Amino acid sequence: MTVATPETEVQHGAKAHSDGGWGNADRVVPVQTRSKRFASNKHSEYPAVTGRELEWKHSPVDLIRPLIDGELDGSPYEYLSMESAGVRAEWVAPDDARVGSAATAEEKSSANAWGSVENVLAVTVTANTDRGDEPAELTITRSAFGPTARAAHTVITAEPGSTGLVILQNTGKALLSENIEIVVGDNANLTVVSVQEWADDAIHLATHVATVGRAAVFRHIIVSTGGKVVRINPTMHLNGEGADGELYGVYFADAGQHLEQRVYMHHSGANTRGRVNYKGALQGEGAHTVWIGDVLIGQQAAGTDSYEQNRNLVLSEGTRADSIPNLEIETGDIAGAGHASATGRFDDEQLFYLQARGITEDEARRLVVLGFLSEIIQKIGKPDLEARLQKSIETELSLTSVGPSSAGVSA
Repeated sequence: MTVATPETEVQHGAKAHSDGGWGNADRVVPVQTRSKRFASNKHSEYPAVTGRELEWKHSPVDLIRPLIDGELDGSPYEYLSMESAGVRAEWVAPDDARVGSAATAEEKSSANAWGSVENVLAVTVTANTDRGDEPAELTITRSAFGPTARAAHTVITAEPGSTGLVILQNTGKALLSENIEIVVGDNANLTVVSVQEWADDAIHLATHVATVGRAAVFRHIIVSTGGKVVRINPTMHLNGEGADGELYGVYFADAGQHLEQRVYMHHSGANTRGRVNYKGALQGEGAHTVWIGDVLIGQQAAGTDSYEQNRNLVLSEGTRADSIPNLEIETGDIAGAGHASATGRFDDEQLFYLQARGITEDEARRLVVLGFLSEIIQKIGKPDLEARLQKSIETELSLTSVGPSSAGVSA
C-alpha cells in the first residue's frame, strides 16, 4: 500500500495543488480577508507594486507611480478655513499623540505619504449640544497644491458628546497622496464630507480611516466629479457598542477619467448599525469607475445590522464600471446583513412616465440622472453646498449627450 504525501502525490503533473501551498515557503497565498492585510507606516516594508496585486489591479498604476514610489513634498500647504464656534484647525507635529490614533497605512502610497509629511492638520470638534452649544461647522478649501508630488495628513477628532460637520473641499491642480484619520468619541455625532472637484489633470490618492465609539453616530460622504485619477479608500471601524455608521458616495466620470472607491466597514462592537450606499454615473469614451465594498462583521459584533450597495448608471458608449461587493460574517447572532450591486442604462419606464406627461426626452433623461444622484447629495445636510453640487452635476450632464446606451457595462 502506498500512502500519498504532499511530496509524492502527483496531480496533472504537479506535486501540489496549484491553488494551495500553505506551509510551503516557496508559495505565496494572496490575502483575501480584508482585515488580514499587511499594515505598516514604513514605505520600505512594502513590496514593489506591479499592478497585479489585489488592491492595485483595477488602478492605473503607471499614472499614479510617482505617488507610490516617488519623493513627496510634505511641507504644510495653504488652505482657506471657514469655521464656527466649537471647532478648530491647527498644524501639529507628526509625533502628536493624535496621529496614528485611528489608522495604520495599508498601502504603499499611503505609507509614502505618512512618512513624508512635516506637519499634520489637526481638526478638533468640541461643540456639545447637550451643553447648549450649536453644532460646529468647518469648511477647509484646498486649491494650492500645484503640480508637484505632495503628501498630506489630517486628523479629525470629535470629542465625546460633540456634534459637528467637517467639509474638505478640493479644487485646482494636484498630484497628492494623503491620509485622513477620524476619531469619533463616545456619544458624538459627526459628518465628514470630502468633495473632489479637481482640475482635469489632477491625480489624488487618499485613505480615510474612522473609528467610532460607543453610541456615536458618524456619517462619511464622498463626492468626486473632477480629476484625471481619484482613488479614495474610506474605512470605518464601528468599535463601540451601539455605534452607528454610514458611508455614502456619489461620483460622475467623464471621458478619460478614472474614479475609484474602495470601501471597508468593520463591525467589531455589539449592536452596531452600518449602511453603505454609493452611486455613480459614467459618460464619454474611456470613463472608468471602480467600487470595491468590503463589510466584515466580527466575532464580537452580536446584534449587527448592516447593508451595502452600489449603483452605476451608464450614459454613453465606451464606459466601464467595475463593482464588487464583499461580505464576511464571523458570528451567527446578527440582526441582518446584505449587499447589492447593479450597473445599467436608463430605466425605460421612468423615461416613459416623464415623457407621457409632456416632458421632452432630453429633459426626462436629465431629470432621471439628477434624481438618481441627488439621493446621496441630500445626505450632506448643508443646503448651499447641496445646491452647488447639484449645479455641478447639471454642468457635467450638459457636456455630453446622455442618450441611451447598454454597452460598456462591467460589474
